[in-house]
Amino acid sequence: MKTAGIIVLALVVNIAAVYAGCGTCDKSVVAAAKHNKDFSTLVAAIEAAGLADALDGATQVTVFAPTNEAFANLKPGTVDYLLKPENKKKLQDILKYHVVEGKVKAKDVVNLKKAKTLEGEDLNISVDGSKVKINGIEVVKTDIPCKNGVIHVIDGVLIPKS
Repeated sequence: MKTAGIIVLALVVNIAAVYAGCGTCDKSVVAAAKHNKDFSTLVAAIEAAGLADALDGATQVTVFAPTNEAFANLKPGTVDYLLKPENKKKLQDILKYHVVEGKVKAKDVVNLKKAKTLEGEDLNISVDGSKVKINGIEVVKTDIPCKNGVIHVIDGVLIPKS
């Protein structure tokens, strides 16, 4: 009986260690982004656009998240322009263009050709060998799990056509 108790305890400790190692599993996509210094520009944009509550909700979402470097590669002054209150709608549209409803993991993304964004337009998805691109922008890290979805890191900023 003592051996069975030790085995059960070992299983519980192992399961707890797996979940503790996730780091983002208990956080919303916005909270996970806030805890990653590479997403500080994205977080500032989400907050300026008033989208934090919408992305913290119970609805499962997939976010193609540009890094600070991706934002820095935009034309100089673009981020400052978009963060101005009078450009809130344009910023909202750009950010919603990075979000797809539902939890779409990398294994599922590679089987898609298009995905409808919350902004309303489709993203074009292509696979070239081991590289996945969204509208020609490379996905550099996949499947960051969050309690309300998943984050895939991209090395550029997606701009809707409209």
